[in-house]
Amino acid sequence: MNFFEHQDNARRKTGHLVVLFVLAVLFLIALTQLLVVGVMAWLNGVPLQEWQLALHYFSWPTLLKVATGIGLVVMLASGYKFLQLSSGGKVVAEAMGGRLVNINSDDADERKLLNVVQEMAIASGTPVPPVYLIDEAGINAFAAGYKPADAVIGVTRGCVQQLERDELQGVIAHEFSHIFNGDMRLNIRLIGVLHGILVIGMVGYFILRSVSRTGYRSRSSKNNSALPFLALGAGLMVIGYAGTFFGNWIKAAVSRQREFLADSSAVQFTRNPAGISGALKKIGGFSSGSAIEHPEAQEISHLFFGQAVKPFLSSLMATHPPLQERIKRIDPSWNGRFENASHGAASDVYQQSESVVGFAGAASRTSSDTVSGFAASSSAFAASAAKAELLDSIGGTDDKHVDYARKLLATLPDEVLEAASEPYGARALVYCLLLDSDESIREKQWQLLKQNANSVVFSFTRQLCMSFEMSPEYRLPLLELSLPALKQLTADQYERFRKNVVTLMQADARIDLHEWALYRVLLHHLQPPKSKLAELGAIRSLKLVGKACGLLLSAMAQAGADSDETAQQAFSEAAQTLGLQRLQFVRRDEYALADLSRALQLLCRLQPLQKPRLLKALCACVTHDGQIKPVEIELIRAVALNLDCPMPPLVLQ
Repeated sequence: MNFFEHQDNARRKTGHLVVLFVLAVLFLIALTQLLVVGVMAWLNGVPLQEWQLALHYFSWPTLLKVATGIGLVVMLASGYKFLQLSSGGKVVAEAMGGRLVNINSDDADERKLLNVVQEMAIASGTPVPPVYLIDEAGINAFAAGYKPADAVIGVTRGCVQQLERDELQGVIAHEFSHIFNGDMRLNIRLIGVLHGILVIGMVGYFILRSVSRTGYRSRSSKNNSALPFLALGAGLMVIGYAGTFFGNWIKAAVSRQREFLADSSAVQFTRNPAGISGALKKIGGFSSGSAIEHPEAQEISHLFFGQAVKPFLSSLMATHPPLQERIKRIDPSWNGRFENASHGAASDVYQQSESVVGFAGAASRTSSDTVSGFAASSSAFAASAAKAELLDSIGGTDDKHVDYARKLLATLPDEVLEAASEPYGARALVYCLLLDSDESIREKQWQLLKQNANSVVFSFTRQLCMSFEMSPEYRLPLLELSLPALKQLTADQYERFRKNVVTLMQADARIDLHEWALYRVLLHHLQPPKSKLAELGAIRSLKLVGKACGLLLSAMAQAGADSDETAQQAFSEAAQTLGLQRLQFVRRDEYALADLSRALQLLCRLQPLQKPRLLKALCACVTHDGQIKPVEIELIRAVALNLDCPMPPLVLQ
């Protein structure tokens, strides 16, 4: 099963979740109606054993009122929770008491963690997610968010301190697989659904508590008028918490299967079964295991790498499979003995291997360094091999991609890595990526920046440009590295930054497709959360968005073509690949980049199984001449990133 099939499977499971949610609400309505009938019968003196007489108090208007009340409470509660979580994974991380890790941290454990996350992100072609450190002794981690653009990684202090680097990499790879497989969105929706059902029990508790206090004050007067309300409150509590019990059972069943998938994906990504199996063995041998003490852990228990909360009826309610079973699936030869975690060993391993994993001294990382095996070299690749590699690798990675990421990080100067790690430097880095090679245009860009940019950022940009040449092969990785820092910008800072980016792109009176693609990546990942709240339905067929497909394919065909005739031939081949031969070719002077942006936003709504056809057609555009240039690879990867289809760098061996 590939990336798109996993995404579609997660989408269908979300559909099943909606059905189960509706059935749960109907069940709650039915039980509440029975409770209301019972209370009314009791008030009228009907003995409990004569239930036939009690049914006399059933009425359709009452049922309608109960259904409306229960439905509104559940829907409003779930809607509130979804709204609360709409800003992405950072809300979950902050609710757990997580602290955003400073990318310039001097702490060796934190540097190790950040380096592993950066490697996995660059290797898989995804933006580097913000990393939150949870102050818990247990060995655990989670990924949270709706999609890669708003994903975060949360890692416990125990996980960083107790695991060696390969083991930590296995855990992080496991969490990245949740990002790729669509599990994050499913997990977030589970939180919202269960909260809606739980609120019924909370309403019952509130009624019971309020009436109990009133009843206590009036006890001396032998006033029994509060008894029906006590019965109603107690009944709602039982109904609500019973619904929550079955909801948690569904959550646990869904989560256990997704954990097996994430474990196998982590092995595929790292090609190192000993890494993730070693982490699981240490959880079994560690006194704190994977336990999380934070009170919010119960609500998000299904997000974690290991069992975070000891479940009631563990065989049914456990959100994770037994450790022994997970380890045996990864390491069939395991002898059944867990490993003792020795505090401090992981940090020592990291210190000894710094030069290997991308933290060598500045002397070994200069702009003139070369890295063997880099995907983006100056030569073109054979089209057939490149196209197959690009399409097959979407949503995944392997050891060659991880090795590529390590080498890339090792070649970047210290000042560039430091710049990417904080908001001032990250803005300067993006400005550097947009400076033109033509001296006259570049001078104009400098003048515009001096007028409009923050003075500190402007000075930073000058300094970076003098110390490091921003070659095309670094553009997308550097942008991905800078995104966590750019996400820390205030609304005013972001808007000023966005306008400066547009100004730099327009300085030469034209915006090429590569600049536009990078700009769209920035917007896709940095736009204010309020613009993401209205999520429209998925588009089931490419035929429904034929005009948008035609516009994007036309732009891609013309990006690498030497003539209009060649561009039209490439477009025709792409349209045939897409199965939409009637698509109309659109010339450069017939559309604006704003039209192209709207088309891309529309195509983002395609269902997962429709996206590979579109990406295959885009590849056909740039491989029409029999070869694909590195700059064309980066363009396709940038467009794929906008479509939430992470495409690893091209590494042909």
